[in-house]
Amino acid sequence: MSFPEPKPRGPVLPQKRLKTLDCGQGAVRAVRFNVDGNYCLTCGSDKTLKLWNPLRGTLLRTYSGHGYEVLDAAGSFDNSNLCSCGGDKAVVLWDVASGQVVRKFRGHAGKVNTVQFNEEATVILSGSIDSTIRCWDCRSRRPDPVQKLDEAKDGVSSVKVSDHEVLAGSVDGRVRRYDLRMGQLFSDYVGSPITCTCFSRDGQCTLVSSLDSTLRLLDKDTGELLGEYTGHKNQEYKLDCCLSERDTHVVSCSEDGKVFFWDLVEGVLALALQVGPGVVQSLAYHPTEPCLLTAMGGSIHCWREEAYETEGGTG
Repeated sequence: MSFPEPKPRGPVLPQKRLKTLDCGQGAVRAVRFNVDGNYCLTCGSDKTLKLWNPLRGTLLRTYSGHGYEVLDAAGSFDNSNLCSCGGDKAVVLWDVASGQVVRKFRGHAGKVNTVQFNEEATVILSGSIDSTIRCWDCRSRRPDPVQKLDEAKDGVSSVKVSDHEVLAGSVDGRVRRYDLRMGQLFSDYVGSPITCTCFSRDGQCTLVSSLDSTLRLLDKDTGELLGEYTGHKNQEYKLDCCLSERDTHVVSCSEDGKVFFWDLVEGVLALALQVGPGVVQSLAYHPTEPCLLTAMGGSIHCWREEAYETEGGTG
């Protein structure tokens, strides 16, 4: 007689605050996990970028070289490099181990909101208030971008990259998807200024948040509206949204001090997580586990599921 297979665990949400880190870098503009979720980056209004182990609460390194506040950052697939961008209109490539600036790319005409590596970390893509996305070759000494995407009619707020696609959200109310294999551009009109876009983990859908306090789930290929998620507040700020590690929930920051989780299929609110009294500026979701990072004011918070026990047995 064979025993039945254990039932797969249902999705659990991170709602237990494990750690609060005072980052000591002014207001934290963005928090980002690295590729495997073991480390995180915080972008400060004091011009610094910091690398942390969020579960331990330890600062590993500080990266100084921006001339104004840092607005976004990303790690390479092999953890050897970082890229960042900010209010100084610059895009910076860093060496993780030494903390040194490898390259500083200039060319944007205004602050740079968002930055991403391609999969091989050979190209950095940056989106700016100047309405362009620029692609910078990490290995070249050339000062100009290898490509400039200038279809947006207003500032670019969000850029995400898959193996052959670039997804971009703009204040002009359009989400654009560039298929690099086919050389095609697909555009969907949302109508309200877009604050954040991302791919679902399975690559089938795109999630779009906008300043009408609504998130929309779109079929990536057809642009069909699959779901709408409301209840949070997003009317002024560029706030992050994402999908949980198994695509079961839609997750968003809110201007009322909470993080909202909705069931992706049902569209109903599953959890409104109280973070604090201010605006939840940024969030990051672990790539494989129910672990969430939130940024508010000068601090970040690390959240896990209720059943999670730290190595010492205490929260």
